[in-house]
Amino acid sequence: MSHNESAGLHVRSLQDSDCPRWDEFVRACPQATFFHLSAWARLIRDVWRHRCHYLYAERGGEIVAVLPLVEIKSTLFGHSLSSLPFAVYGGIAGNDAEARAALEAKADALARELGVSHLEYRNMQPVHADWPRQDIYVMFRKELLPDEEANMLAIPRKQRAMVRKGLQNGLVATIDDDVDRFFAVYADNVRRHGTPAMSKRWFRALREAFGKDCDVLTVTDANGQLLSSVLSFYFRDEILPYYAGDMPAARGLAANDFKYWELMRHALARGCKVFDYGRSKVGTGPYSFKKNWGFEPVTMSYEYVLYKGDSIPQNNPNNPKFRAFIAMWQRLPLVVANTLGPHIVRNLG
Repeated sequence: MSHNESAGLHVRSLQDSDCPRWDEFVRACPQATFFHLSAWARLIRDVWRHRCHYLYAERGGEIVAVLPLVEIKSTLFGHSLSSLPFAVYGGIAGNDAEARAALEAKADALARELGVSHLEYRNMQPVHADWPRQDIYVMFRKELLPDEEANMLAIPRKQRAMVRKGLQNGLVATIDDDVDRFFAVYADNVRRHGTPAMSKRWFRALREAFGKDCDVLTVTDANGQLLSSVLSFYFRDEILPYYAGDMPAARGLAANDFKYWELMRHALARGCKVFDYGRSKVGTGPYSFKKNWGFEPVTMSYEYVLYKGDSIPQNNPNNPKFRAFIAMWQRLPLVVANTLGPHIVRNLG
């Protein structure tokens, strides 16, 4: 390899042998998120059987930017290339302008070669002001204060009263060794909302892939009745509660409020400094719930390159065409919903 070639910029596809240095770059890169880690490629490939196209730009033997992409080919929901399905954040990580441009050019060429209808970037902040954009999602992130009582006082008064109600009800929070109790709560919860559940295999795979950076906190009443559960990720100094669910009895006991307070305490004990409440659709119940905790919504910038047609795909429950499906799904027996759900979810991303 000549000196000029090693000093130049190259775009390469991730190989298994590249994973350690890809992850080393991601953990150090300010623009990168938990979802940029290389393990997601293996998880999405093995559990959901989608083709992953993970690209990185390299200069002088050093990775300077990464772009994880996943191709989804679905009869129901179309053919897409996305960064990143099954994740709230994606897009290019890296602040090297030449590398970002090279990765975008490679992604565009790949999208055209594959014949997809659209290319999606799930950016935290706007990147291309002139691209088609979907802004129905907001993210909620807030710094944790180092003192437990200070965090309690930072919760707005009405929400703080709900947390105290949960504390007074004698609820118990436990860090689980497996995903069994979590899955029971989660699957029941999403079926009641009319949306398909991920597979239990997916959650087991997440725990196995991320180890101590993925855990489950479950809330029961004093008698051990299952009420609420959340699966969270940890990245650098952040906690990301990502999948969650509640049983119908949770509301009257303020178990959901208690759960997130206990999760904040748990995050503090682990040394976390940022609580990332994740994304919500504007105007929904989860959106209101997170605002009630004193978190300020920040609009996310999901940007698109459209190759076929001129409208952004609306594969979300807000789309009126899914109303009949949602109503039908809510009436399915749980065992049937849990069997069919993963086949639908894999195509939604």
